[in-house]
Amino acid sequence: MTRPSPVLVTRTGPIRTLTLNRPHRRNALDPGLIEALDTALTEAENDPYTRCLILTGAGKSFCAGGDLQYFLSTTDIPGGPTRFLHRVSAVVTRLETSRLPVVAALHGHAVAGGLELALACDVVVAAETTLIGDGHIRNNLLPAAGSSVRLPRKVGDSTARWLALTGQLIPAEQLAATGWLHAVVPADQVAATAHTAATELAEAAGPAQEAFKTLLHELTGMDDEQGLTHELDAFEKHWNTTDVPASLTAFLHRRTA
Repeated sequence: MTRPSPVLVTRTGPIRTLTLNRPHRRNALDPGLIEALDTALTEAENDPYTRCLILTGAGKSFCAGGDLQYFLSTTDIPGGPTRFLHRVSAVVTRLETSRLPVVAALHGHAVAGGLELALACDVVVAAETTLIGDGHIRNNLLPAAGSSVRLPRKVGDSTARWLALTGQLIPAEQLAATGWLHAVVPADQVAATAHTAATELAEAAGPAQEAFKTLLHELTGMDDEQGLTHELDAFEKHWNTTDVPASLTAFLHRRTA
């Protein structure tokens, strides 16, 4: 019997949905899933007709984190699961830096590695009952796929420290005020809300959107002076490498008409 793929790929027009598919393990991250996700990202980025991605999970949860059984299987290897976690970190960063905008659709649990996947996405939609948290310290672990870097930026330093240092999981509705979550909706509306957001992003696709996403990533960690200079450099590069005058002419023509 053929084993099901750990990442399912479906497409609706310009929107490609990547579904983490280890529901019996609440989509816990193991090498097979991470390699499948990396491959799915490559295929999406190489497809000129794909303009936006939705990342979601099969079964009861989005993703409950790293597969702890796999972690234990590495105890006889120096560094344990460290080599695997380098791959996880690299794939999560690929999500953040992809030319395609990525919408995360959360339900059930988005914990530890699952939270780190969501933090790397551009837009996050969550069921109001989704339990979200870092959770690493509950298992005497530290994050290794970006939580300590991205969580304070996304939810604010105070909330990030609380989630990190208590390991608490809290309902998505309690994070709505942070501004990180694009929408918090009843569970039966998550898929439709994520698709609506992806449709709007797909409609705005183009060289400017790709360049803006790259710019936002590159500005991370820069001070204001560096950031403003880098922004001007990005503008000049975009002007010189795409036909901006044609776009402006078309806009002015439509407005006149």
